[in-house]
Amino acid sequence: MRVLFAGLSEKSHLNTMVPLAWAFVTAGHDVLMANSPSLTPAITGVGLVAAPVGTDDHTLLHADMALARESQDADVANWSHLGPGQVDWTTLRERYEISVPWGFARYNDPVMDDMVALARDWRPDLVIRDPIAYAGAVAARACGAAHARLLWCADVYGQARRTFVDLAREVPEAERTDPLAEWIDERARTYGVSCDEELLNGQFTIDTLPPSLRLPSELHQLPMRYIPYNGPAVQWDWLRERPKSPRVCVTLGRTNSEAYGGDYVPLHDILRSLGALDVDVVAALMPEQAEQLGDLPPNVRAVSGIALNTLLPTCSAVIHHGGWGSFATALVNGVPQLALSTNVADQELRGRAVQKAGAGIFVHHSDVDAGQVLVHTRMLVEEPSFAAAAGRLRDESAALPSPRALVGQLEQLVAGR
Repeated sequence: MRVLFAGLSEKSHLNTMVPLAWAFVTAGHDVLMANSPSLTPAITGVGLVAAPVGTDDHTLLHADMALARESQDADVANWSHLGPGQVDWTTLRERYEISVPWGFARYNDPVMDDMVALARDWRPDLVIRDPIAYAGAVAARACGAAHARLLWCADVYGQARRTFVDLAREVPEAERTDPLAEWIDERARTYGVSCDEELLNGQFTIDTLPPSLRLPSELHQLPMRYIPYNGPAVQWDWLRERPKSPRVCVTLGRTNSEAYGGDYVPLHDILRSLGALDVDVVAALMPEQAEQLGDLPPNVRAVSGIALNTLLPTCSAVIHHGGWGSFATALVNGVPQLALSTNVADQELRGRAVQKAGAGIFVHHSDVDAGQVLVHTRMLVEEPSFAAAAGRLRDESAALPSPRALVGQLEQLVAGR
């Protein structure tokens, strides 16, 4: 079988695809990773075959959003409250009117032509795409391939679309507009493709959240165990030694530092506050972050170039920014989480779901300071209920089919089509 992965021009999104792509390779299938040229070194660096498409003009985080940190908290960026009973049709239509030109189109328009040409030339049997990589959906339809979405989030985009379609039935036909479908129709018309709900949602949706955190859906869902890939990894000697005190990981992600020039809650303040706890703090940083910290408390170790999947199995708690990679790696390792988050995408929904499950604490970055981080961290480390709840979520995740098992399911589903 030929399998085309259609990604988004963000390395963190690529990382979510790597385990399943390798599962296809080891099962004997041909795999191509279609993405923007800037990600070619990252793709080839993990031993996969890159297929550069389009240009890098669609990178958002390092362009317009870098000019406005508050954009991460704009209402239009928050997809956590767009389900049934949470939004009216007019508001959701306006959400699409803004999100299509300023988000979806800017990721997809520059790669659409090349993506379709690649698919028609290579003739994949299956396209697996990022939930925002609509160019992959158009390419699948244009070449007749089966098509699945691989989620890096709770399925807020699928839920929002279902809500929009359901509410549209209550709107007079003459007043209905559909910014998402109209955009795809306009762009895809030259390929003989038109938009429908199957194109937007795929025939299959691959969801790696444990069942208790998953959104309800009427789509054809395929559960898959999340396997962390956090980039190049080394298990250093000190990671094999049992920490003398509970270990706390602090990782606020690359995005804030690279795109916005800093973290919402100052990292040096957090690390100094944690000096008051009897814990072993490991701050996973970029080299430039470490250089700016100055003196640190004796219980704080600043490290660069460490992969979270090597560090978190040794930890009793993690403090992170709410991003998917940090969240999901903590989830499958049973580590209680403190998310100091923005509201972008599904971060609020995921954070509050973990808090409701008793496995962590979600705090919006504007409502927290270093002193409160200290209080929350002490709770995560000292109250056994957090570790117990995190363990339950870990066990739920571990019970899901592996990527290799999912490959077998997809083989049968594609053959059936």
